[in-house]
Amino acid sequence: MSQSLKQPNRLREGGRIDRSHTLHFTFNGKRYLGHAGDTLASALLANGVDIVNRSFKYSRPRGIVAAGPEEPNALVQLGSTEAAQVPNVRATQQALFDGLTAQSTNGWPNVQRDVMSLVGKLGGRFMPPGFYYKTFMAPASLWMTYEKYIRKGAGLGRSPMVPDPDVYDHLNQHCDVLVVGAGPAGLAAALTAARSGARVILCDEQEEMGGSLLDSRELLDNQPADQWVAQVLEELARLDNVTLLARTTANGYHDHHFVTLHERRTEHLGETAPVVDDYRPSRSRMHHVRAGQVLLATGAHERPLVYANNDVPGNLLAGAVSTYIRRYGVVPGNRLVLSTSNDHAYRAALDWFDAGREVVAIADARRAPDGDLVAQARERGIRIIEGAAVLEAKGSTRVSGVRVATIDAAAFKVTGQAETLACDTIASSGGYSPVIHLASHTGARPSWNDEILGFVPGLVKGVHAAGSARGIHDLAAGLADGVAMAARALETLGMTSRAIELPQIDTRREGAACGLYQVPHEKPTLRAPKQFVDPQNDVTAAGVELATREGFESIEHIKRYTAMGFGTDQGKLGNINGMAIAARCLNKSIPEVGTTVFRPNYTPVTFGAIVGRHCRERFDPERYTALHQWHVENGAEFEDVGQWKRPWYFPTIVNGKKETMHEAVARECRAVREKVGILDASTLGKIDIQGPDAREFLGRIYTNKWEKLAVGRARYGLMCKDDGMVTDDGVTTCLADNHFLMTTTTGGAAAILEWLELWHQTEWPELNVTFTSVTDHWATMTITGPEARKLLAEISDIDLDRERFKFMDWRAGKVAGVPARVFRISFTGELTYEINVQANYAMHVWKTLFTHGETYGLTPYGTETMHVLRAEKGFIIVGQDTDGSVTPEDLGMQWCVGYDKPYSWVGKRALSRSDTRRDGRKQLVGLRPKDPAVVLEEGAQIVLDPDHPVPVPMVGHVTSSYYSPTLDSGFALAVVKGGHQRMGETVYLPMADGKTHAAEIVSPIFVDPKGERQHV
Repeated sequence: MSQSLKQPNRLREGGRIDRSHTLHFTFNGKRYLGHAGDTLASALLANGVDIVNRSFKYSRPRGIVAAGPEEPNALVQLGSTEAAQVPNVRATQQALFDGLTAQSTNGWPNVQRDVMSLVGKLGGRFMPPGFYYKTFMAPASLWMTYEKYIRKGAGLGRSPMVPDPDVYDHLNQHCDVLVVGAGPAGLAAALTAARSGARVILCDEQEEMGGSLLDSRELLDNQPADQWVAQVLEELARLDNVTLLARTTANGYHDHHFVTLHERRTEHLGETAPVVDDYRPSRSRMHHVRAGQVLLATGAHERPLVYANNDVPGNLLAGAVSTYIRRYGVVPGNRLVLSTSNDHAYRAALDWFDAGREVVAIADARRAPDGDLVAQARERGIRIIEGAAVLEAKGSTRVSGVRVATIDAAAFKVTGQAETLACDTIASSGGYSPVIHLASHTGARPSWNDEILGFVPGLVKGVHAAGSARGIHDLAAGLADGVAMAARALETLGMTSRAIELPQIDTRREGAACGLYQVPHEKPTLRAPKQFVDPQNDVTAAGVELATREGFESIEHIKRYTAMGFGTDQGKLGNINGMAIAARCLNKSIPEVGTTVFRPNYTPVTFGAIVGRHCRERFDPERYTALHQWHVENGAEFEDVGQWKRPWYFPTIVNGKKETMHEAVARECRAVREKVGILDASTLGKIDIQGPDAREFLGRIYTNKWEKLAVGRARYGLMCKDDGMVTDDGVTTCLADNHFLMTTTTGGAAAILEWLELWHQTEWPELNVTFTSVTDHWATMTITGPEARKLLAEISDIDLDRERFKFMDWRAGKVAGVPARVFRISFTGELTYEINVQANYAMHVWKTLFTHGETYGLTPYGTETMHVLRAEKGFIIVGQDTDGSVTPEDLGMQWCVGYDKPYSWVGKRALSRSDTRRDGRKQLVGLRPKDPAVVLEEGAQIVLDPDHPVPVPMVGHVTSSYYSPTLDSGFALAVVKGGHQRMGETVYLPMADGKTHAAEIVSPIFVDPKGERQHV
């Protein structure tokens, strides 16, 4: 016996599979056979597997319905090992490979006998849309229990719990024309653009390119359709200006013709990418494509008919039946009943008949169908029941029969006596819906087309649709439309289109389709057996009807109340039918009801592909300054600031013992206050700002004035968001009349650059100014302390006289023989020089400073010491002493706000709001603990009365807290309601261990309040 004969539904010949190449696979623990070229779905059907899953809500048995991305039921869990687990893969889109292991995502203890199905049978009518909102309300103490079991009952697969062995990558691409979809229109369009010299990317989500031509009955130039496909692909593959991407789904259409393509590179070969010569290729790739023009040839999805029990295994789309027969050599049953509203679906009956199986009847909802395919069915002696439809499927785990009756589709009623027919398969077709998802991602709204009974895509500039994607379902017309739309795209690009010769196709006469979205039943919808609109989410016609009765009129509200179009389905099968049912119930037309909004991704994309190689050590890259190796060699402990590794403190060995952080920080603080310390400040954000309007831009983005800042001077500035709250601070230096250097916080550098660009591009495009990040270009070494001037004088040619080089000045010169910019700026309150040199020379300058600094006790210090020193001076750190709710005046920095500037600036209007001017706002103050040994906890809440009954009113919290060796006590910065008027008051800080600390509200400046030391 041949291997094929072990597959009861496999034909002996036909299809595009390789019968000489047998593959073994496992589904739900049972081994089966398939062939190269199969999908998992076609192999399951070939082996007679009926139940592939259980439904989301009612746990009803479900079988395969479709043959492509619109498949709602056959979601499987792939992988034989924990590392290889991939959830929610559509069996219709998974190529079969030898050793494939899959299981159903729902069903316990197994998919054949599911305990949860009892809930569906007993509680089906008690679980309408929104039942969980209405039922699981009280008691509140059981909410977590409710959630646990609801989630357990409604799961859709599981994520792996161990690291993924595969790698993934990204590729940035550019092209003149991106063609999405390699069906008839897409191939014609790509060939036209390619021959015209355009750079073309052609992608298609199927394993093979060709789309509907791979299973077409049509002849092109008197040859099978797939031969024309092969010829076109062979020519495209030879052209250097063409990139062909099979197994590649266009998942998202973003601004400016930026399209993300997900290429499945090795998922057809095995559970993990094969390792060849110690090299493992990427499992999948995300292409980031910038296209000049985009042509959508995405085709159309066939709509199923909505009738009673239309979810029983054995209910398939008519087009899927033809695909499985003609492409995979699989007939998914023995006795077929077709229910249709159009001519095209007759292909399924003809293909079924030609495969040697019985076609019991065709129920055609139209009164007098008369197209060529209808005539061919009559010639074969197939019974056609006119003006009729399948009312109800019979069977539980597999279709066993149907009830058919004549209907009046317009009046939505059954007009004749129902007839029962025995069968094991039902194919249905309610027409075709253009795939409008990608076009909808651009924000363009689709429009209803009465001729095709479907929505066609709305298109933004630079986007074109061709063929079935815009409702042209005739093959010859679709090919011609692909050529025409490609010519239009090329014309937009300023290119000349070269005509191609299209194949000759015999004209086929087709009758008009009728609009049938829900088949009426003898019983009212709410009492009839379930009629499924969205089988993936168990949304029924009764559910949609009930939603309208409960007051939901917007289709978006109906979607959310019923879950129609949720999940991985994205409305591919059920949306039009659901909208039509809602329209009937609301007494509106379908275009009046409208369609829902589709969002990326078109089909699920694995996180691995989204992340690419930005994982593990690349997930959050570590950035090192030019001096990092010196810090490592000198024993620095590091902390992460943004993505930078910054020295935290430098512990030394004292009496054979390594210093603690507290000991090291105290030593470093004393060195700065008494002698001289050095800090690697290279991580500060640095933005080079140039242009004739640079001054005005700075005045608009900062709260203070910049028009009169002289060349050679620097100024501290605050930056607010448009709500008036402080978002960043820093010093900006005037290098020349139209040239400034802005510094930002380390962690805020990238965000501030984006913020500047945002305001320039969207609000002030008339200003002539440019921004360039130079953070990595310059290394910054800060020497600070009483001996700083003496040390720098030994290795610099700059005049450091205090009167000629004042506080907030900068000078250019040489330091250690290296060209440098030196800024006299202080973040410690001490005499300070910030030395900026090109980063490649940083190590030389740093080591030279230490060679000469030994005389002065030069001591390296880290970020922890920096925090103590700046807090002693009351200098804030944005993001620590501010939290997005603090204004400049809350910080006591109204001196840094230019209310009288001649133009508006970011945050000005917000600072005049009553809320930002009210009394009792939290304001920055200092806290001195009553017990000097106490170091308050950062984040500790502040109260006025520790004996107040619970709940105790909170008036603020600690933002920064340290021990100061200079003060020999703990001290803190805090924000307190009305704090500026509370100087000298005692507040209390209750702790989690039951203790309460008392502290006095004082000025936030603890050391050198007059600022004399930084001016020496």
